[in-house]
Formats: sequence, structure tokens, C-alpha cells
Amino acid sequence: MQQQLREHLLEKAEEFNNRDFIEKDPISLPHQFSKLQDIEIIGFWVAMLAWGNRTSIINSGKKLIRLMDGAPHDFIVNHEEKDRKSFLGFKHRTFQPLDSLYFLEFLQYYYRNHESLETAFSEYISEKDETIEHGLIGFHKLFFSLPDAPQRTRKHIATPVRKSTCKRLCMFLRWMVRQDNKGVDFGLWKQINPSQLLMPLDVHVDRVGRRYGLIKRKQRDWKTVLELTHNLRKIRPEDPVVFDFALFGIGVLEKDVFG
Repeated sequence: MQQQLREHLLEKAEEFNNRDFIEKDPISLPHQFSKLQDIEIIGFWVAMLAWGNRTSIINSGKKLIRLMDGAPHDFIVNHEEKDRKSFLGFKHRTFQPLDSLYFLEFLQYYYRNHESLETAFSEYISEKDETIEHGLIGFHKLFFSLPDAPQRTRKHIATPVRKSTCKRLCMFLRWMVRQDNKGVDFGLWKQINPSQLLMPLDVHVDRVGRRYGLIKRKQRDWKTVLELTHNLRKIRPEDPVVFDFALFGIGVLEKDVFG
């Protein structure tokens, strides 16, 4: 059965990991750009909005791009306080204008001092670390290190410290770190090893993972992410999250909703 499951997952990963996947997925939005920082900014923000119907996520992402005048990095670095007023009408589910204002503040602070968002994660990860866990914890602390960080915005940036699955952050890191010739993930970040990535665990992946016996834990939390990724690493040690395409692809055919 193990060999049969391995072959099935590899086959499904191959089926869904192609450019046809992009069109109806939020990753389509950063694919509109070629500049590293534009990809990072839109990729990160859209990933943080990625719950609910995929069409609504993509529509919200398109609105973000318009609000940034189609040039995210240039806008983030050079915009003035008055330019933030246009974001007061931006909402996505529980993501409110106050959250947008803090995202703008942090991203401007960060990109005025750093070349790439990669170091916001990689500086907390050692080559010896099996996973990106320390990177997610470190990033959360960094993101909310500014003096006026709103308490309510913390729910939009997950951390393993709270036992969250950190689905959206894991997905964003998959986009930026994984590299193959399929044209879906960007593979632009080189300081984090693809073998350290963890599965983005949403309702689809959780359901299919349990169906295939890859998850035994009753809860859906951070330890579940570690369990699932550990089992998938047995099949593809150097690239365990390639199976995100397989599990999500199988699950999304049943119901097109992000977890």
C-alpha cells in the first residue's frame, strides 16, 4: 500500500504542478510581476488574505495591486502618509483598514532597510534546522516589533507559538522557495532549503491527508503540520511540499474553498 500511495501522490503532484494551476489560484497575482520585490510584496499580502473563496481572494489581490498603482515595491518604499487614505476602503473578510495601514507601515519600514523579504525569515533559520519553524516564529516577532503594532492585526500573521497551522505563511514560503521547471512556484529565495518547507494545511489537505493515512492526530494544529510533512518527507525528502499540489488538487475538486 505504501508504494501504491507513493506512486499515486507523485502522479497527482505531476498532474497539478503545472501552469494550468495558476489561472484560478492566488499565485496568479504575483505571477503578473518580474521584479523580485514586487513578487514578494504581492505574494505575501495575497497569501495573508488567502482564506475563503479563491475568486474573492484574487479579486481582493487585484484591488491591492490597483491601490499600489501597479508597482508594489515602488509604492511601498516611496509612498507618503496621505497615500494610505485610499486603503481605508480596502477590506477582505476580517481583514480591515487598520490591518492594511499596519501592513503598509511595516513593509515600508522593512524595504527601506532591506533588499528582500527573504531575510525576514532566513535570518532565524539555521542550515541544521529540519524545518522553517524558527523562521516563522522569528518573522512574527519582527513583523509586530514596531511600536504601534495593533493587537487585532496579530490574527492575520500566524505563529507556531500559538499552535496555529500557519497555512498561509507556509504557502507563501512554498511559492518563494520551491524551484522546479513547472513554472508555478517562483524559487527565488535561496537561503532556505526546500527540504525545510512545511505543508500548507487547509481543510482540503487535511481531509485528503487523513483519508490516505498521512495524518493520525485528531486536531488540526501545528503538530499536525509537522506530522503530515514528516510522512511526506519519507517519500520526497528534498521536496516534501511538492505534494501540496497533489493533496490540495484532489481536495479542491470536491469543493473550491480555501481553508
